Amino acid sequence: MSRDPWSRPTMDDLKTVLESIGQEVTGDDNRAVDRLELSVPAEVITSRGNTISAVTREISRFGLGILHRGAIQPGEVVVKMASESREFEYRVELKWCTPCDNGMFISGGEFLGKDQASK
Repeated sequence: MSRDPWSRPTMDDLKTVLESIGQEVTGDDNRAVDRLELSVPAEVITSRGNTISAVTREISRFGLGILHRGAIQPGEVVVKMASESREFEYRVELKWCTPCDNGMFISGGEFLGKDQASK
């Protein structure tokens, strides 16, 4: 049985990609804002209305990084995340999307504003 090419990446997929990225990174991280690792299920809704299952990989006060299958065109998207009691929607300006292992992609973007939080 073949796996759906648009299915949500698993936590093992995320670990594999993060390990391969960590091995490739050299030099200092020149980011001005601290990032926190955050691995939670998410959905990305593109400007065309397509919904792509994803997993967050990091977050900061100003943006977030995600892991997903299939390329996403940079531009404004909506990212949905949920906790046990609330759902969050954020408008994000996706700045980049790069292919990585196993047909997956990593993307990063800046928050444009929080659309809503509901119970």
